[in-house]
Amino acid sequence: MKEWSQRKMIPKQWQNAIDVINHIEQAGFEAFIVGGAVRDYYLKKENNDVDITTSALPEEIQAIFPHTIDVGIAHGTVLVLHQEEPIEVTTYRTESTYTDHRRPDAVHFVRDLAEDLKRRDFTMNAMALSRTGEFIDLYDGRKHIDERLICAVGNAEERFTEDALRMLRAVRFAAQLNFKIEEQTFAAIQKQAASITLIAMERIQVELSKIFMSPFPAQGIQYMQESQLAKYLAGDFDEAAWQLFQSDNRQVGWAYFCLVNQDVTLLTHYRCSNKDKQFVKQVLAAYECLVKGIEKRQLLYFEGEILRTAYQFTLWQKQPINITWEQLQQQKLALPIQSAKQLAITGQDLMAWSHKKRGPWIKDMLDAALQAVVNGDVVNDKQQIKEWFHATNDEG
Repeated sequence: MKEWSQRKMIPKQWQNAIDVINHIEQAGFEAFIVGGAVRDYYLKKENNDVDITTSALPEEIQAIFPHTIDVGIAHGTVLVLHQEEPIEVTTYRTESTYTDHRRPDAVHFVRDLAEDLKRRDFTMNAMALSRTGEFIDLYDGRKHIDERLICAVGNAEERFTEDALRMLRAVRFAAQLNFKIEEQTFAAIQKQAASITLIAMERIQVELSKIFMSPFPAQGIQYMQESQLAKYLAGDFDEAAWQLFQSDNRQVGWAYFCLVNQDVTLLTHYRCSNKDKQFVKQVLAAYECLVKGIEKRQLLYFEGEILRTAYQFTLWQKQPINITWEQLQQQKLALPIQSAKQLAITGQDLMAWSHKKRGPWIKDMLDAALQAVVNGDVVNDKQQIKEWFHATNDEG
């Protein structure tokens, strides 16, 4: 079916992929753009991550192109370097049973595009696009997109038995696209929800991150509950708490998830990085200060991004904060220093001046010095703080 004239031309940034398809066709094989790029093209959304599927075997692709990298050749994938751009090219394939509910026990290369497309997860991801703009749409992907439905290819239970993560991907797509999950597909998720526990936590974390970052996170959280997936995953997925949430930063999503649950150990459970943990810890500390009424000195402990995120949390949580973000920024900018790290002294200085051993008193005294600098009682200068320190201790 030729529909090219009714749609815009293939994006210029896809030109290298089109060139690769041309070379493959000139060698006597079929090749198409496939997967998410085709879906997003139909949705008129930008997607520069273009994958190619082909009837050519991996070794035949390697013979066609002078520069290739074996990135997954056992599964039929070769990275073609064309005009210094990497293009992923994968041979048509079918897959055997999925013993671990994650990966096929074996793949078999085939020469038939239809065989390849029927193994894919959802109809909107099972379309191919020729270099001339012809859609190969064997499972009504465009129809389902028009109806704003996420529908499994073929038998939904079989698709989720093959890879249980596909259930969470369905929820993620619903959150990203504001689509509904088709009735039979949704029933299959509810029936097989427990099998999500078979999936590596790192893969689950990636999908949850994308839900948090999506344009419609509350819809994703609601689907987590209704699908029963939440029952088998750590944390409370409370849709009501996410109604106002909106962020394209995954760390902000995880910080908010921990806030809603009042549980930072979720980060360890979901295999989040130490960098994530540090960010979340700082945001939640700043949030607590804002809710209680933040002091000027406390502003020095949090960078602008941390404060902004914490302030946004107070709005999403409908906390009664009697200060605007602009006023909070002005308060911080008006301080003589912008960070506690800029204090002119360290704990080592305090020990040298007092001849006392290290202990909790150091933190207390550094806080007191910060307070004095913020209040204008002393200039942020090492010698002047030393004099203030001795005067304070003498008075004590």
